[in-house]
Amino acid sequence: MINKPFSESCEQNKEPILSIIKQWFIKPGATVFEIGSGTGQHASYFPRFLDKLFWQPSDTVENQQGIEAWRKDSQLANVHPPQVLDVKQNKWPIESCDYIFSANTVHIMGWNEVEAMFNGIRRILKPAGIFCLYGPFNYNNQYTSPSNAQFDQWLKTRNPVSGIRDFEALCALGQCPSQYAALKLIQDHEMPANNRILVFQRIATD
Repeated sequence: MINKPFSESCEQNKEPILSIIKQWFIKPGATVFEIGSGTGQHASYFPRFLDKLFWQPSDTVENQQGIEAWRKDSQLANVHPPQVLDVKQNKWPIESCDYIFSANTVHIMGWNEVEAMFNGIRRILKPAGIFCLYGPFNYNNQYTSPSNAQFDQWLKTRNPVSGIRDFEALCALGQCPSQYAALKLIQDHEMPANNRILVFQRIATD
C-alpha cells in the first residue's frame, strides 16, 4: 500500500480555493485539467463539490503514485487517473478542455517553463475557456508581505531560477502574440496567507 503524500498548505487552502473556482468552473460535463497536481489532495477534494464536472490531474512522473493513491482513496467517479505532464513537451496528454487549474506551480518553475506552460494552455483551452492560477505574486515588482519575501529567498536557495512571479509579467505573457489565442486576465481574487487567484480567459485569434 502506498502512503499518501500530504501537504499542510493544501489542507489549509482547499476551502478558500474551492469557494472561488466553483464560481468559474460551472459547465456541466466539462473537464478541468489540473496542471501540477502535486500530492493529489486538491484533485481528491474539489471534484467532490464539483460533481457535475470531470477532473483530470497531471504532474511529472515522480508524483504519479501519490496522486493515484489519493484518487483511489477518494472513490470519486469524476476524477480521472493522473496523466504525466512536463509543461515543455510539445504534445500534452489532453487535446482540449473548458477549464484549467494550477496551484503553486509558477514559482517553482524556471521562467522558460512558465512560458511553455502558458503556450500549452493556449493550445488546449477552448475559446472562452477559463484558467485559474493560484499562488503568491508580486505587484509592481514588490513583495506583498515580509513572509512572501522570505519565501522567495527560500525558493531561490533551492533553485536559483525559481521565485515568486510578477503579476504584470504573467499578464503580459498571457497577452503575448500566439497562433492559438491570448489569455486575458478577467479577475484577480485576494486569498488568505498573501496568495491570489488570477483568472484568465482564452480569447480566440481571428
